[in-house]
Amino acid sequence: MFMEIAIGAIGIGVVLMVGYLVIAQVRAALPSSADGNVTAGMTSTQATVFAGFALIAVGIIVLAAFGLISVFK
Repeated sequence: MFMEIAIGAIGIGVVLMVGYLVIAQVRAALPSSADGNVTAGMTSTQATVFAGFALIAVGIIVLAAFGLISVFK
C-alpha cells in the first residue's frame, strides 16, 4: 500500500513539475505590462506547483522507507 501511495505522489509531482515549466515559459513570454489578475494567477499557480515538489520529496522518502522495511523484513 505504501508503494502505491509513493508512486502516486511521485506521479503527481512529475505532472506538476511539467506544469511549472509551462507556467515559467508563459510568464517569461508575457509582456511586463500584463494585467494584475494574470500576474496574481501565475503566482498562485506557481505556489501550487511548489507543493508538487514537496509531494515528490514525500514520495521518495516513503519509497526509501518501504525499501528499508523490505530489506530488514
